[in-house]
Amino acid sequence: MKHRRIPNRRAVVAGAGALALAATATVTLANANAAPAPAPGPAKLTSLAATALASQLKTGTAGAFYDAKAEKLVVNVVSEAAAKAVRAKGAEARLVRHTLAQLDAARQTLKTKATIPGTSWGVDPQRNKVVVTADRTVKGARLDRLTKVTEALGDKVELRHSKGEFKPFIGGGDAIWGSGARCSLGFNVVKDGQPYFLTAGHCGNAVKSWSDKQGGSEIATTEASTFPGHDYSLAKYTGNTEHPSEVDLYNGSTQKITKAAEATVGEKVQRSGSTTQVHDGTVKALNASVNYQEGTVDGLIQTDVCAEPGDSGGALFDGETALGLTSGGSGDCSSGGETFFQPVPQALDAYGAQIG
Repeated sequence: MKHRRIPNRRAVVAGAGALALAATATVTLANANAAPAPAPGPAKLTSLAATALASQLKTGTAGAFYDAKAEKLVVNVVSEAAAKAVRAKGAEARLVRHTLAQLDAARQTLKTKATIPGTSWGVDPQRNKVVVTADRTVKGARLDRLTKVTEALGDKVELRHSKGEFKPFIGGGDAIWGSGARCSLGFNVVKDGQPYFLTAGHCGNAVKSWSDKQGGSEIATTEASTFPGHDYSLAKYTGNTEHPSEVDLYNGSTQKITKAAEATVGEKVQRSGSTTQVHDGTVKALNASVNYQEGTVDGLIQTDVCAEPGDSGGALFDGETALGLTSGGSGDCSSGGETFFQPVPQALDAYGAQIG
């Protein structure tokens, strides 16, 4: 029995290929006064290659981002020694003021003093700041409190305001259905040789038995679910539904998924969901925290990709690479907004599963 809408969000075989960058050259000078060859500039990289390189350059740096226009990885550093190490790997080094430790300390202060429903924050390496966003529900005494805390943190923090409201994108209609709720399948995975799929944790909390149509026969049951804190859920197939490793592109074709990886700021990404289908955008921040009304979720990918209720749990991907599961955000696909995603590698590690 084929249910293409479900398996079309193709799951990713966990694991990312290692990236080795090396350059060797032998130069014979024409005479003793010849000028030395100029140092090589940063290598041109695809976004996935930049992600792999960034994972090698975390120690002693202050974050990194992908410059899609120049096709290069830019790595923040606070010392010339670190800059030399970054350049030697083929990336561009940028001297910044704040270390990751300082920015993480600012995030901890926000968590301690300003965990207010309707707020979010994440480190933006392009600005070398923690960007704090308050949605339209944050006003009065709560806004005064948030403003006081952010001002005390000085130029390590920037406060922004959103016209939307932060909420999980769960709703009723298409893709995967439960009693009174509809979400989107993220990626098909394998655990202990058995077929499962990943979706959002707030979806798994709400639904224990899944169907591929409203009122249809059961195809899967929720085995584990975490929300808030994280936002991932694991469901085990119980029927004969096909479960290929692919994502539905909603144009009659699918995107094969072969692996899972961490996202990189600046990376161009796509999201597939059952309400608004396929939309694209850019990763804006990593390790973001969102204070939903239901509780706080940490470690999320922040993007400018739009989403709407029912898209929850859907796939965030870059080519054949699985990146995230749609969690929530503000706005919609008419007015725009920001959307947050649970990183797939964390979900795979939590459940001992692999893309497949």
